[in-house]
Amino acid sequence: MAKLVFDIETSALPLPSFDEVQQEYLLREAEKLTDEAARATKREDILRQFNLWPFTAQVVCIGMLNAETQRGQVLFIAEDFEESPGDSGPVAFTPCADEMELLATFWDVAKHYDEIVTFNGRGFDVPFLYLRSAVLNVPISKKNWLGYRFATEPHCDLAEQFSFYNVSGREGAARKFNLDFYCKAFGIASPKAHGVTGMDVNTLMAEGKFRDIAEYCLRDVRATVELYRVWKERLAGIK
Repeated sequence: MAKLVFDIETSALPLPSFDEVQQEYLLREAEKLTDEAARATKREDILRQFNLWPFTAQVVCIGMLNAETQRGQVLFIAEDFEESPGDSGPVAFTPCADEMELLATFWDVAKHYDEIVTFNGRGFDVPFLYLRSAVLNVPISKKNWLGYRFATEPHCDLAEQFSFYNVSGREGAARKFNLDFYCKAFGIASPKAHGVTGMDVNTLMAEGKFRDIAEYCLRDVRATVELYRVWKERLAGIK
């Protein structure tokens, strides 16, 4: 059965897009501090976390690959969305006008797959997609992806598989590492090797480097595919 491997990139919404009450709520922990320098540091820390929350950030890119065929698509928000990039090959880069179009296109693709593979998708990507789609009233074609945590169908979350569902906590033998670390451990090309990380997405968006975000996202997906192969061949079935 064909499996869809995907990854998302998110970008923080600007603070002025929230009203005064929302801003007060978001920055409350910073405003409690009396020291000005500490307050400013805490404020910046909170703003950096905006990328992680679906009510303070938007999805700006989704990379997808068929685990078996390696064919796929990268959807990304871009200002020149009306122009086709003219890509040829197994992966199509598709610019979108906005997040609503991006999400709608993604869910249209997703309905053709019964199973998915992610890295930390149960903890981040899937709930983020669900909530952003709900905010924008974009119909969700697959509502079972959170599923039963201790099952690999329909959702195989590699972050949970390589930590054996966090069996040993943060300090034990099966502690969770990030995708970059696992890739290096298993001899897989790291998606961070080109000097771009998820922390750079806000800056790249501001600079209009939309294709750079798309290519970084695709590297993440390709690394996830390779890590899935390692898990399937060497670890699948361990209970």
